[in-house]
Amino acid sequence: FSRHGDFTIKEAQLLERHGHAFNDLDLGKREPVTEEEKLFVAVCRGEREPVTDAERVWSKYMTRIKRPKRFHTLSGGKPQVEGAEDYTEADD
Repeated sequence: FSRHGDFTIKEAQLLERHGHAFNDLDLGKREPVTEEEKLFVAVCRGEREPVTDAERVWSKYMTRIKRPKRFHTLSGGKPQVEGAEDYTEADD
């Protein structure tokens, strides 16, 4: 994460340390135990805005991974299909 450029060092460290737990809470694989975890799940469900560092970085992470990927090509033209030229048989 720290080399990706979208996250600060602090955010990257938070994701590296707690990302699996955040993901499990978000996906419902783990039930929230503490009040902080319950509030975190509410953010994941869109029921409240992120307030804590953990909530903000997870929301940011989820936004980044859902962003469409851009692909760049070296040529700007459309791909050519071989054998697409007109072909006529000569009647000899």
